[in-house]
Amino acid sequence: MLINKVSDQIKKSKYISRDLSWLRFNYRVLDQARDTNKSFFDRLKFLAITSSNLDEFFMIRVGSLYNYLDYGKERLDYSGLRELPFRKKLLDYAHRFVNDQYLTFNSEIKPLCEKHGFDILKISELTEIEQKKVDSYFKNTIYPMLTPMVFDNYHGFPLLMNQLLTFGVVTRTTEEQKAQDRVTFVQIPQNLARFYELNRKDKIVFVPIEEIVRWKIKKLFRNVDIVSVNLFRITRNGDFTLEESDDLEADFVQEIKSKLKTRKKGRVVRLEIERNPSQFMLKVLKERWTIDNANIFTINNLIDLRCLWQIINHRQFKDKGFKQPSSVSPLSLPSDGVDMFEYLKDHDVLLHHPYNSMEPVVSLLERAAEDPAVLGIKQTIYRLADQSRVTAALLKAAENGKHVSVLFEVKARFDEERNLREGERLEKAGCFVIYGISKYKTHTKMMMVIRKEGEKVTRYVHIGSGNYNEQTARLYTDVSLLTTNEVYAHDVSEFFNVITGHSRPNDYKYLMTSPKDMRHDLIELIRHEAKNAKKGLKSGIVIKINSLEDKEIIDEMYKASKAGVPIKLIVRGICCLRPGREDLSENITVKSIVGEYLEHARLYYFHNNGEPKVYGGSADCMVRSFDRRIEALFLIANEELKRESINILYYNLLDNQNSYIMREDGTYVKKRALANEEVVDVHKIFYSKSYVEALVAELV
Repeated sequence: MLINKVSDQIKKSKYISRDLSWLRFNYRVLDQARDTNKSFFDRLKFLAITSSNLDEFFMIRVGSLYNYLDYGKERLDYSGLRELPFRKKLLDYAHRFVNDQYLTFNSEIKPLCEKHGFDILKISELTEIEQKKVDSYFKNTIYPMLTPMVFDNYHGFPLLMNQLLTFGVVTRTTEEQKAQDRVTFVQIPQNLARFYELNRKDKIVFVPIEEIVRWKIKKLFRNVDIVSVNLFRITRNGDFTLEESDDLEADFVQEIKSKLKTRKKGRVVRLEIERNPSQFMLKVLKERWTIDNANIFTINNLIDLRCLWQIINHRQFKDKGFKQPSSVSPLSLPSDGVDMFEYLKDHDVLLHHPYNSMEPVVSLLERAAEDPAVLGIKQTIYRLADQSRVTAALLKAAENGKHVSVLFEVKARFDEERNLREGERLEKAGCFVIYGISKYKTHTKMMMVIRKEGEKVTRYVHIGSGNYNEQTARLYTDVSLLTTNEVYAHDVSEFFNVITGHSRPNDYKYLMTSPKDMRHDLIELIRHEAKNAKKGLKSGIVIKINSLEDKEIIDEMYKASKAGVPIKLIVRGICCLRPGREDLSENITVKSIVGEYLEHARLYYFHNNGEPKVYGGSADCMVRSFDRRIEALFLIANEELKRESINILYYNLLDNQNSYIMREDGTYVKKRALANEEVVDVHKIFYSKSYVEALVAELV
């Protein structure tokens, strides 16, 4: 009865739970691992991604839920459930996902490994010669790094690290005729490869490091009886929402550095453990970490499938996966050899990554660093590539005496340390560096190059949806704009003055920004479509984003739907709106695109009675984007570029190879091309100039 009551309550809510919606997104990623049309190594890749996704989900989303539970704060989920019933529902769903994840690995992936040139074997499956090699590796490399940490009446409970494989070894000693069990923990160092590799004539053998340690565990427990050896892995709370300071005078960089340390001590929110663990040890862990069976996930094979990346990236298999086509020239840029400083004086350029390379942006920055006419560079940075060309160019610019202002967002989750390190390098070179804006996270992506040209100064602006990261720009779909248009230049200059100083600008003409105005401005655009629909004028909304969660925006979309506005949403991940509900959202459809590329572009289209307004930029429709982040959307004013952005949305809506249609109950079904329907793969078509031929006058 209780289960039915909870299910009914969820169904009655006009919103979908953010966290349950996210888990459904990870199912769509898992669906890629099950897709037999993909190469085997691509299927491995997607399986590894589901594991990475789930780790972050537990650290951040489940961690956030435990902030409420542990601090005694009330929380009402979008599903209508309070903290404890929602915790049960969420963890039950997570258990179901993990079961399906390992069912995929054990029944669909593992049996195909040998056929593709490798296998994952235990010690008992090795030859005698191979076992000797493994024994030598253990003695020389692994053994010196292992540290047994006993927990008993004389030794405190050790600090076990987040997401490291750990053995809990239960031993028994007899003292004064009384048997006593105790548990000792042995963590496997994170700087050792997960697999030891052996070459056989016809294949590569990967031996999990935990199996090597298990094989030799007695070396650490001489003259002691081992009762059981249990492998497990913990995930700690990594969410600091309740702890972030509102004190504007605090040393923000030091605050973030101290936060990084607390990740090591965050409360345990998940325990992954192999089958048939010691009940004695399990009781110790449950009591120590205040967890119960809902937090405990029994794993039926390799714990932490992120380890598959070692196989995917192996030199012998690197070329076996998806072969990315060469990038094509942007439609608005005739060739790669153009002098960008000259070309941009008369033309705006829309870049659609990864189909268009990020090279025009990076090359412009590198040239600006060397150009004597360039006076200064201003840039926001959220995530950078390893050995970043962007950082190198900014350093070079500073060395050449140019003014360089950089805002490094040190709250970019899991990139905090890198951004602090790179920011300090730039500071030493003489750059003006800002580490975030108090309680706000700077998520917007902007760059400005100021160049003296004769008697005037020209400002070259780049603004987009993607990070200044050359590596992810080849894997994420994004849109960005290069321009010298004075309206953009003025708006972006004003925006930089806001984030580097204490300016409060007047209204922007082409920018829509948060935390000040973005939600209000988007609501006004939605309401305008509703007014047109009520007047019998043409109306329509098409929005492509990563996540839709903000209730105020959702409610306005519901009202617009009731007014007769056709609304088509392309939401890759979280979607808290219910589409197709009678008397609520009958005119709203939602699809999610999940495939070779991570859909990261944000585009907002409003029909405006035949004079469309289209915006691109960094913001999703989320509370955090509107209230806790510095974001910007930019109007695509140029008519040709506007038509190109409409075409991007048009083909996203047509896609029938990577798309999932959201149902009213929050579930998704894969969209299939009908027998008489043309196959449209949105991750291929933009490499072809033929898509330009589709002159789309209106989308809805």
